[in-house]
Amino acid sequence: MTSRRIVFAVYPGFQILDLTGPHEVFTNAGRLAAVAGAGTETGAGTGAAPTVIEVVAAGPGPIESSGGLAVAPTLTVAQAAGPVDTLVAVGGPGVQRACRDREFVDWFAATAAAARRTASVCSGAFLLAEAGLLDGRRVVTHWSVCALLAERYPAVTVDPDPIFVRDGDVWTSAGVTAGIDLALAMVEADHGPEMARTIARHLVMFVQRPGGQAQFSTQLAAQRPDRSPLREVLDWIADHLRDDLTVPVLAARAGMSERNFTRVFRAETGRTPAAYVEGARIEAARRLLECTGTTLDAVARTCGFGTVETLHRSFKRRVRVTPGEYRRHFATVAPPRPAAPAPR
Repeated sequence: MTSRRIVFAVYPGFQILDLTGPHEVFTNAGRLAAVAGAGTETGAGTGAAPTVIEVVAAGPGPIESSGGLAVAPTLTVAQAAGPVDTLVAVGGPGVQRACRDREFVDWFAATAAAARRTASVCSGAFLLAEAGLLDGRRVVTHWSVCALLAERYPAVTVDPDPIFVRDGDVWTSAGVTAGIDLALAMVEADHGPEMARTIARHLVMFVQRPGGQAQFSTQLAAQRPDRSPLREVLDWIADHLRDDLTVPVLAARAGMSERNFTRVFRAETGRTPAAYVEGARIEAARRLLECTGTTLDAVARTCGFGTVETLHRSFKRRVRVTPGEYRRHFATVAPPRPAAPAPR
């Protein structure tokens, strides 16, 4: 009988939920696998391979998380030896300092080389990248640091939208709670979909949540332009979403030719005018869907989409969920009820 050894790598300033979320999933999977192996409700006398979960840090604990809670590591890197099934790097504000700890990075790289699979939660992807494990791979990390990861490690293909990405034996996940999605996917790969569904129900979660992390990030993360005419145009767009916002109209407001306006706009904001306008309209629609009971038809007209069909297409393309799905997950106000049919 061999054990399924799962090792989490932590460091000062790690994000506590990056550890505890996946840890809970794997703990539940170990218990269920033991019960299934025993063929009894208690799991007594099981011959199933046990799941062993360890927390490893560069030095002895306690290791303080970014929120102040501390954990006592099971082992230090000097003590951690033997085969590893799954190696997981957690994220957190302290990851950049951890990436400068050569002994820690080298231990991680060597352990990953012998592990069946390696994973990261949130910004833990930086540790994998520093260890040389992400070159030539498609990965994801927290939406707020996707651009930084791509800039710092140009050999890595960063996809900012998925909740998690599996590229061969390397798994990466988006921000914080996405580590639970990642762990559930691993459980499904190891033990089948029924166990993943059982754990998800226990944790009151989706087995696979709808959409990508674009639904949680701010769509208008474009850089603010330096030129005054463009800043004024951006402010005007926000107040006139129902108006004609095509390039000829916007260029005229900026006092530029259409060709020059398009070139300067993209250089200053990192987006085309059309992409920025669509993002502004989606952001306004998100606020209405979250905070009001406005009908979808009224949301579409107010935000400049014109029709519900156009609103629906833009949401599916940019946010990866429908407006109705987005409202169900994020609304703080109950949506309007359909009008009762008129009496005959």
